[in-house]
Amino acid sequence: MDREAFQERFGLIGDSAALKQVIDKVIQVADTDITILLQGESGVGKDVTAKAIHNVSHRKHNELVIVNCGAIPEGIIESELFGHEKGSFTGAHETREGYFEKANGGTIFLDEIGDMPANVQVKLLRVLETGEYFRVGSSKVRTTDVRVIAATNKDLWELVQEDSFREDLYYRLDTVKVKLPPLRERPDDIIPIFRKFVTEFSAEYDSVFKGFSDDAKELLQSYRWPGNVRELRNVAEQLVVLEKSQFVDTEKLKKYLKGRQHTGEADNLPVLAEQKSSSNGAFGDDDQQLIYRALVGLRNDIGDLKEMLANFLYSTISQKNIKALPQNIQDEVNETEMSSMDIDVGDADENIGVQSYTEADISKETEENEFSSFFNSGDIPSIEKTEQFLIEQALNKYEGNRRKASEALGISERTLYRKLDQYGLQ
Repeated sequence: MDREAFQERFGLIGDSAALKQVIDKVIQVADTDITILLQGESGVGKDVTAKAIHNVSHRKHNELVIVNCGAIPEGIIESELFGHEKGSFTGAHETREGYFEKANGGTIFLDEIGDMPANVQVKLLRVLETGEYFRVGSSKVRTTDVRVIAATNKDLWELVQEDSFREDLYYRLDTVKVKLPPLRERPDDIIPIFRKFVTEFSAEYDSVFKGFSDDAKELLQSYRWPGNVRELRNVAEQLVVLEKSQFVDTEKLKKYLKGRQHTGEADNLPVLAEQKSSSNGAFGDDDQQLIYRALVGLRNDIGDLKEMLANFLYSTISQKNIKALPQNIQDEVNETEMSSMDIDVGDADENIGVQSYTEADISKETEENEFSSFFNSGDIPSIEKTEQFLIEQALNKYEGNRRKASEALGISERTLYRKLDQYGLQ
């Protein structure tokens, strides 16, 4: 099956290079039994891709079993996957087959594989390697012949580094990795996908969609789509139902966009048209909007940096050595300290240890000297250099653990990943 036929059969709209690369890889491995790991953000279509892989494989006449590992309570996930015998636990009133038994001869799709409990991971590894498993409450070895497709919106290797995901299972799942691009990385596909959804919903709700303005089209393409195709589908449905028979402009569209755009840090800032220079050199309305947007972004960057600096310094440097830093930085640290001291007197002894200083703590002293040298070098470091310096210090302090580093910096892991990519840090 060629790419065009594959896209038409499974409704995969788009001509972007990123999408074509994914489809070509999927076609190449679909008709094998090799394990596939689908990686991508929530809403990019991992379930649709898994169904497409199954439906063009030699297992297509057998069952595709879809399992959301993150939605099954930890206490029963083993029973759900491998089945159980009657009386094996409270509430087990009859023998029950598990998903692996049900999928025998077909395909099992393990969505949100990164949320699988550690005690079940070792049993999943055995099924992947030998096809063998035990029902809960049974000592009889059973076998199954299934093709496994796993999916995650997390970085599994990062979970391995944090000891929350087995390394041997990671390598077993990572045989063929297919990275599904987020919608914001293929903006040229957004309008065709949107038109497809609008057509479907117009027919479903017996409605007429009058179209949208050029500015609204630009907004659709510049919007970040944090929910990806799923969010785009929801927006299309809302527009068809709530803006029935109305021409959609930018103002109407903004009501349904809840995330952020590619450009600008403020929510739903308008996309600026091509700037036209004024003949007399004066600032026009477009120029003022551009300056305002830049100032908003700068304000947010400075605010994030101040919070990051204060959080990290407070968690790292002793009160004894805070005075070695410039006064404005001392103020930020002291402000963070005061905001965190809403405690009972009885808790004081426990919290004193946070700022204790020991001369024998060589690594901490070295860290403090690095801070002192950086901020007292005589030159005022730029925002970018300061941010990069803090990130490097946090990663060094926590030996590369990004979760702990992001907590110390007071930012999300996603923001930390973006900053690492921005500054070329590993």
